Amino acid sequence: MVGVSGPKDTSGAVNGSGAVNGTVSLDWHDERVAVITIRRPHRRNAVDLDALRAIRSHQLAVADRARVVVLTGEPPAFCAGADLNGVEGDEFADALGDALRGFTQLSCVTLAAIDGPAMGAGSQLALSCDLRMATATSRFGIPAAKLGLVVDRWTIERAGHEFGWPVARHMLLGGGVYTTEQLHPLGGIHRIGTLADALEWAEEVSELAPLSNAAHKHGFETAMAPHQGDAIFDEMRARAWSSNDALEGPRAFLEKRKPRFSGS
Repeated sequence: MVGVSGPKDTSGAVNGSGAVNGTVSLDWHDERVAVITIRRPHRRNAVDLDALRAIRSHQLAVADRARVVVLTGEPPAFCAGADLNGVEGDEFADALGDALRGFTQLSCVTLAAIDGPAMGAGSQLALSCDLRMATATSRFGIPAAKLGLVVDRWTIERAGHEFGWPVARHMLLGGGVYTTEQLHPLGGIHRIGTLADALEWAEEVSELAPLSNAAHKHGFETAMAPHQGDAIFDEMRARAWSSNDALEGPRAFLEKRKPRFSGS
């Protein structure tokens, strides 16, 4: 059973006897605010299959209890993306999809507290949350085209709705990277601040009527539901993932060189 915290630390630290599943921890800031923390600082919190499964496990653990779930990463990053040493086949993509949709399926409010890079899967995780607070110099981007990969339709639509379509196009088609200070005026980041600030905000949100928030969240999620089916997109995505370029992109990244894409 997940422990409940004792008195809150005004420094913003999370207290209590946390549950650790792999390299992702679950703690309770207070009786209504749960904190999921990615703890892979040696990989800048890049997520592998085990980390994604741990996130999903923690989501299920708090589903009937939390009023707010805060997602964050142990410094020096929020999440630098997918760990390319642990991305193989459909299993990783399925686990990522489960983790992303898991935040949208929770009836409580979810809040991403971002400090540092939120790239690739990091931006996807941030987008999956209802609210976002980030430090001023945090960075966001989805550089799938630099790796020869293709994100799913859900990510495209989510990025368009949450960051704005021009920003989403720049990120996905031009490899654009944005800071908090650029996204905040556009609404992609709701507040600028630290983890301590995010926890304070989470406390405020947790005092709102939970049934109201649950209904409003459901309304937002159904309003943003992706179009059902797109055979052409699915075929194009499958072709990209099975291409030589999909092998070349991650290989070049790991070898710290510029990729040589052939379009095949």
